[in-house]
Amino acid sequence: MLDVIELGHTYGTHLAIDEVSFRIDAGEIVCVVGPSGCGKSTLLKSVAGLHKITKGQIHLHGNQIRGVPGDLAVVFQDYSRSLFPWLNVASNVEFPLRGTSLSRAERRTRATEALAAVGLADVARKHPWQLSGGMQQRVAIARALAYRPALMLMDEPFASVDAQTRADLEDLVLRVRDEQDMTILLVTHDIDESVYLGDRVLVLSEAPTTVVDTLKVDLPRERDQIITRASTEFVRLRSEVARQLRR
Repeated sequence: MLDVIELGHTYGTHLAIDEVSFRIDAGEIVCVVGPSGCGKSTLLKSVAGLHKITKGQIHLHGNQIRGVPGDLAVVFQDYSRSLFPWLNVASNVEFPLRGTSLSRAERRTRATEALAAVGLADVARKHPWQLSGGMQQRVAIARALAYRPALMLMDEPFASVDAQTRADLEDLVLRVRDEQDMTILLVTHDIDESVYLGDRVLVLSEAPTTVVDTLKVDLPRERDQIITRASTEFVRLRSEVARQLRR
C-alpha cells in the first residue's frame, strides 16, 4: 500500500527527517511513536503530500506521491479547527465530497453512512459547537470515512479528549479498519495506545529523525480495553517500545 524510501525533510538548514524508510501493507494499522519534536507530524504531512520532501520517495499503490493523493484522508489532532462551525454535522462530513463527481444524492448517502458508522446518525442536523469534544472528533473521522480513502492518516487524533472517550475512539478505529478494510498510519505520543491499536509500531529517534526499530504487535486482532491491556504480551510490548524510546 505505502512505501517510504529514504525520506528526508529539511526546514532551511535544519534537518528534521533523515533517511526514514518503512512499508505498510493493505489493511494494516501502523502506529508511529517518538520523542516530542522528533518530526512525527512532519513525517505524516510528507506522506500526505502536504510537505514537499527534500530527499527520497514515497509510493502509494506503487505510484510516486508528487502532491496530495486522491484516495488519502487525514484526521488531525485539533478537531475544533478542522470542522466548520457554520455548517451542520452532515454538511461538514459531506464537504470534501463537493469537489468530486458524485451527485448531491450520493454525497448525502455517503455522509449518512459515515455518521452511522461512528455512531452519530442522530446528530446530523446539529452543529459542531453543540457536541462534546469526543463527538466532534467522531465527526472528523466520519468525514474521512465518507471520502472512502484507501489510506487514512491520523495525527495524534485522541490527544485532546478524556481517557474514557479516548478508549471509545480507539475501539472505533479498530472497528472501522475491519468494516471498511482500511489501511491506517497513526501518529501518537501514547505508548499504550500504539501497542493497543497497531499491527506494528514504528519507533523514531530524536531529530534528525531515523527509524530506531519496527516492532510487530503479536496480539489477537480482536482487542479489548481491559483483557488486552492486562495480557503478558501487551505489557512486554509496551515495555519494549518504552525501552527503545529511552535508548
